[in-house]
Amino acid sequence: MTDERRLGVVQWYVLAAAFLGWMFDGLEMGLFPIAARPAIQDLLNVTDDAVVGQWNGILVASFLFGAAAGGLLFGWLGDKIGRVRTMALSIAAYSVFTGACYFATHPWQLGVLRFFAALGMGGEWSLGVALVMEYWPEKLRPFLAGVIGAAANVGFLAIAVLGMTFAVTPDSWRWIMLAGAAPAVLAVFIILFIPESERWKRSVSAGAAKPIREIFSSALLGPTLLAICFASIPLIATWGGVSGFLPLWADQLAGEGNPYAKGTTQVLISIGAIIGCLAAPVIGGKIGRRPVYFGLCLLSLMICQFLFREWWEYGFYFLFTTAVAGCLTAAFYGWLPLYLPELFPTRVRATGQGLSFNFGRIFAAIGAMTTGQMMGFFEGSYPRACSTITLVYIVGLVLIWFAPETKGKPLPD
Repeated sequence: MTDERRLGVVQWYVLAAAFLGWMFDGLEMGLFPIAARPAIQDLLNVTDDAVVGQWNGILVASFLFGAAAGGLLFGWLGDKIGRVRTMALSIAAYSVFTGACYFATHPWQLGVLRFFAALGMGGEWSLGVALVMEYWPEKLRPFLAGVIGAAANVGFLAIAVLGMTFAVTPDSWRWIMLAGAAPAVLAVFIILFIPESERWKRSVSAGAAKPIREIFSSALLGPTLLAICFASIPLIATWGGVSGFLPLWADQLAGEGNPYAKGTTQVLISIGAIIGCLAAPVIGGKIGRRPVYFGLCLLSLMICQFLFREWWEYGFYFLFTTAVAGCLTAAFYGWLPLYLPELFPTRVRATGQGLSFNFGRIFAAIGAMTTGQMMGFFEGSYPRACSTITLVYIVGLVLIWFAPETKGKPLPD
């Protein structure tokens, strides 16, 4: 009985560490949709949204490229030296470099610091997911995927609430960047209280892991490429549309008289996202992974085209539609922690997940830069640029039917 109780405590510690790590990751990600416009206006002394949109596209892209590199780097480390130490390193990295944005004097410096912060953010997701899935019973995987998927949006919500109560302006944006250094404390907790995955220890004891070589082997190449595509599609639409540019559009619609509009918009996106992330994997556990992904692509495509192709004023209907869009477009981030671990064996799981999820961010970076460039082409119009980039959901409607259905199957060893 003592061993069972101890194991129960360890499981909850592991879940808490993964939840908090991804929650703070979401908090760090949520800083820029709120701070980007006033920061760029301050650093360049401009008000033109075509210029702001182009620089925002560059900053989002630098974050996404960094996250892609971090997913591969820290995922590889997680398979080589263990999940726990590597997760602590990833959290320390994103905390320190986000806090350093306080000292930036030009947007290109923000871009460099965001790249290095994103290395840690990209690594933390795959490590936390792998650790939780290897510690907890398989029957709870859909529930756990939803909790982990919702965690980032809890952080996104927390920073959005700050944006509603604290006017983030060209004079004050630096302070919320400095607050981004606080999650470094979590890295200490992880090192002190979280034991290494026994499943990972058994897996690597059979021989030295060669995760990068193996995920591109003939046996795993197909699942790896499909996983990259399934992560890329929602990431492109999210960072090139709803999360990456919608708060900026709300800020533009509301005008200088309402500096809290972007925070309010982000709060509603986050609340919707939490609901979507909790619901998607639970439904996927009941009816299958493929039907849920197909349904999410279809509904996300519909809501994004409606949101961005209608001409809006900032008000109730705009905010309500924003919340629905947040729910549908973010629900993929509850589905991905359920499905991706089921495609890779234990010895390469962190690398496979990290590469797949974060390689998708390379395409998302291209999407964000494309949206930024389209802002110039569309004369500073956020909705026209975003409605175009979110057409990417059409690809997911077709591609998901070429993937294996993993409902009811154990994690591969």
